[in-house]
Amino acid sequence: MTTLEVRELRSERGGAPVLAGVDLCVGRGEVVAILGASGSGKTTLLRSINYLTPFAGGEVRVADERLVPGMCERRDAARLQAVRRRVGMVFQSFQLFPHLRVVENLTEAPRRVLGMGTAEARAQAMRLLERVGLEDRADDYPQRLSGGQQQRVAIARALAMSPEVMLFDEPTSALDPSLVGEVLSVVADLAAGGQTMLVVTHEMGFARRVATRVVVLADGRIAEEGAPAEVLDTPRSAATRALLGHASRA
Repeated sequence: MTTLEVRELRSERGGAPVLAGVDLCVGRGEVVAILGASGSGKTTLLRSINYLTPFAGGEVRVADERLVPGMCERRDAARLQAVRRRVGMVFQSFQLFPHLRVVENLTEAPRRVLGMGTAEARAQAMRLLERVGLEDRADDYPQRLSGGQQQRVAIARALAMSPEVMLFDEPTSALDPSLVGEVLSVVADLAAGGQTMLVVTHEMGFARRVATRVVVLADGRIAEEGAPAEVLDTPRSAATRALLGHASRA
């Protein structure tokens, strides 16, 4: 069953194309790793899926909701909110609320957006913190946590809205190398549990091990896609070969 569908997605920045007609269907339970060089359109693709970045052409469908060009945060608030309830996003830079304790970061949206009661929201938050191994840090403020711990809290916060799709925008890029593994372990656990996910990543080993499909973006288009072993071991496109050659030298 298709959970997410992107059709002919086009986006521009300063008159220059960023996405040049991207088509992508993601089925329930799929984990799609999105690879590509800097500037290939990876982040723009993710941000277009929940309309954080408006797009110039094409459409996005999430379940029974449809996003199109020209939507307005005020006029189309109900439809945008309906999509954003279904699509959780984890950013490179955590974006936790620094003035709220960890548990409060997880309860804020369920209480305000979903109308969840305080006790229920806290119970759910504690279950999610246990899932990411941080139940003992519930009453700390984010600045007392390591980068890896903050990113795990950000993942738990996104899960608190029970999203149908999770988007990860290079979730380990802002972390020290020693902290990368703890975050990727949480993402792998979500994948094993059947969470539908799109993960922008430079971690080729993670893509090989966890993804059900690899998509390579180049110049705003899909240059290649397929099973991880197929794409990573026998790439067909010059863009993929160049990307993998650079990764192997890094």
